[in-house]
Amino acid sequence: MEMREQTEDPEPNNIESTEPDHKKSTEKPQRITACLVNAAFFGALGSSYLYGYNLSVVNAPALYIKTFYNQTWMERYGEPIGADMVTMLWSITVSIFAIGGLLGALCVTLLTKLIGRKGTLLLNNGFAVIAALLLALGEKARSFEMLIIGRFVMGVDSGIALSALPMYLGEISPRHMRGSIGQFNSILICLGVFTGQVLGLPELLGQESRWNFLFAFLALPALLQLCVLPFLPESPRFLLMERRDEAGAEKAFRAFLGKKDVSKELEEVHAEGWAQNTLHMASVTELLLNPALRWQVITVIVTMACYQLCGLNAIWYYTNGILRDSGFAENVIPYIVLSTGGIETLAAVVSGLVIERIGRRPLLIFGFSAMAFFFGLLTVFLNFQDQYTWMPYLSFTCILAVIASFCSGPGGIPFVLTGELFEQSYRPAAFMIAGIVNWVANFAVGLLFPFMQRGLEMQLSRDIRLDREAKLDREAKYEQRCDAASIQASAA
Repeated sequence: MEMREQTEDPEPNNIESTEPDHKKSTEKPQRITACLVNAAFFGALGSSYLYGYNLSVVNAPALYIKTFYNQTWMERYGEPIGADMVTMLWSITVSIFAIGGLLGALCVTLLTKLIGRKGTLLLNNGFAVIAALLLALGEKARSFEMLIIGRFVMGVDSGIALSALPMYLGEISPRHMRGSIGQFNSILICLGVFTGQVLGLPELLGQESRWNFLFAFLALPALLQLCVLPFLPESPRFLLMERRDEAGAEKAFRAFLGKKDVSKELEEVHAEGWAQNTLHMASVTELLLNPALRWQVITVIVTMACYQLCGLNAIWYYTNGILRDSGFAENVIPYIVLSTGGIETLAAVVSGLVIERIGRRPLLIFGFSAMAFFFGLLTVFLNFQDQYTWMPYLSFTCILAVIASFCSGPGGIPFVLTGELFEQSYRPAAFMIAGIVNWVANFAVGLLFPFMQRGLEMQLSRDIRLDREAKLDREAKYEQRCDAASIQASAA
């Protein structure tokens, strides 16, 4: 069989699948079922929710953790830690999360093939529990290494989750609501970010004596998923195509779709399976070398890279510092940060409601374009914030607009696209590529941003000093000219 024929899929797996599915089918859509909602919610609760929580949880206790690093360093070496070393340790603490994520993404293909999509999500909770213990007990053990290792382990959890969960959601949801169900991933990420901001308030866990409990919370969503997900079905496509369990697949289809007659769905999966009888599970190399899938791969790489490099994660990692530099009072910053998480969650929910009507591509184009526009305005406003007392409020408005623009499409659609653009045999390799791009870009942002910020601050201080010196020089020359003119007038 020729390669062109082998890559055909009875489901729309090309670029055109990014358009709303209801335009392509006249079939009356089924109503969403409780089983499908539970699988999407609890699957995301122990996966993307924890990823979102970890994006924001390091923000509130950042000063306390740096103080802990300094105290531990003093106890060990008898001298205070240098500013450069604090910046380096903090950057490693933040960015090693992405290194763990990269490792987790590399494991996804093997895990999802061996133990299934649901099995991978369940196994992944072990990493979350281990990470919670390391992060929560690091202060008691007087070991900042435990915090760094805990962040790495939590990164492994997130790397597995952000690939296995979209794969699971895409395979259990009916075609006409695949985009909406896939947005559970984005919505729970936003909800996780918001939860981290709420728990980080000074009245709750955002205190020097309680910050370790912020990390202990990581175990709770993982344990909840362990209690619920085992009672929900595995992906019917995985059961039928990779386990050859037709009875199990039929039962899973009935549970997720809420109807007794699932013969059409079984026939579609069988047809795809017959088309791939001569194919094995494709590797990353085979996917990259397949010319028929070149544009799909490029689409996934570009959208996933933009997902991270658009700069939003820098806002989550360092929101407090950005707002502090923007001129906001220290005591109101936690509550201002809280509003960003609320806006993000609201925008993600709205996107999930309209994605099937508007389509994937328009939401992506609008989201990235709006982000570019508001980032441009933010740059202008930050340059003038010292001259006008009301300018920081415009800067904050731009931050909210950037967040809302991101969550309107770019925040969740890249994960949905990866599942839609590829057939079963190429899907694990596609998610591995998406995961690698995602986490490498995440690592670059987390590691380099504080140094870029510090360098820009030094450059800005230098420019301000030079401007001040130039102004003083001009004033001195003006006074000299005035004195000279006065002397000439007196002599005359």
